[in-house]
Amino acid sequence: MSNKNGFIAQTDQFGKDNTYSKADKKTNYIVNPGAFAYNPARINVGSIGYQNLATPVLVSSLYEVFKTNSQIKDLFLIYWFKTDKFFNQIKKYEEGGVRQYYFLDKLLFSEIIIPKDVREQQKISKILKKLDYLISLQQRKLEYFMTIKAELLRSIFPNTIGKRGLHISDQPWKLQTMNDIFKEKNIKNEHGKLLSVSISKGIYPFSENERKNNSSNNKSNYKEVKYNDIAYNSMRMWQGALGVSKYDGIVSPAYTVITAKKQENPLFYYYYFKNKRMLFNFRQHSQGLTSDTWNLKFPLFKKIIIQTPISKKEEQIIANLFKTLDQNIIYTKTKIEKFNYIKQFLLQNMFI
Repeated sequence: MSNKNGFIAQTDQFGKDNTYSKADKKTNYIVNPGAFAYNPARINVGSIGYQNLATPVLVSSLYEVFKTNSQIKDLFLIYWFKTDKFFNQIKKYEEGGVRQYYFLDKLLFSEIIIPKDVREQQKISKILKKLDYLISLQQRKLEYFMTIKAELLRSIFPNTIGKRGLHISDQPWKLQTMNDIFKEKNIKNEHGKLLSVSISKGIYPFSENERKNNSSNNKSNYKEVKYNDIAYNSMRMWQGALGVSKYDGIVSPAYTVITAKKQENPLFYYYYFKNKRMLFNFRQHSQGLTSDTWNLKFPLFKKIIIQTPISKKEEQIIANLFKTLDQNIIYTKTKIEKFNYIKQFLLQNMFI
């Protein structure tokens, strides 16, 4: 069946390719080059594999194995299997109770509308393959930045015996208690922008949170936070739930708010406190019998001893280094999201 747009509806585009391997006593199927295989219980999450090796491989006989006819290109079909149109067919013909299955007998007679012109199939596939390549490049770039950041966090800041693997300057670092550097801010304020703190996002407006606002209407015990203050979740500081505020606002009484006694770079300490050794230090100083109850209030926090640069310029260099890395990480994540959005848009609109 064809239409005026040059597409043809195929209902016989697939064929069985599931011969047993004799060597495995009929427990595995042979998957020949150019064939597809899938788990009937997992196909609804897009788990269809394409055999692009030069020699046959084996899969469990629990899988369904099939091949395509000569009118449809394999790469085109790979992308077709990722479209909502295909997933809608699965929902229509799935069998079973709690667990749904989409067996090969249904797939063999499912309908797919393909361009009659093979060159158009190839063009569509080429565009989507190029997008996959760009996404892959950005993902590798993201992994690269994340690896560099993790290594710098490990090397720039002191380890458990006080040694640093990477020296930014020749200036030594000195020992100080947190109490030498910070003071607790416990100013009550029930008015202002409601802020939240998380491990991944730091301090951000609660209005950007997807969670329901369960905060009390009575905010008389809420704490004031000013620009460049550090706020941390007292029960999750050992996991790195802290941030440097870019806002003036208020936070829940469950948070601890601290500010530097002297001229300090709060971003330097934000990254310092994300170091694994410091997170372990925070865990050691927290009160509580289990991880659900560990709590690091300021009276315990202020006793922790750390090494800090004598040179404020070194603090600034380190803070800027990590800030630049984070900006690149955010930018790369944004590019991946955009490419994925474009890909999904094309998948849903380039296939009739």
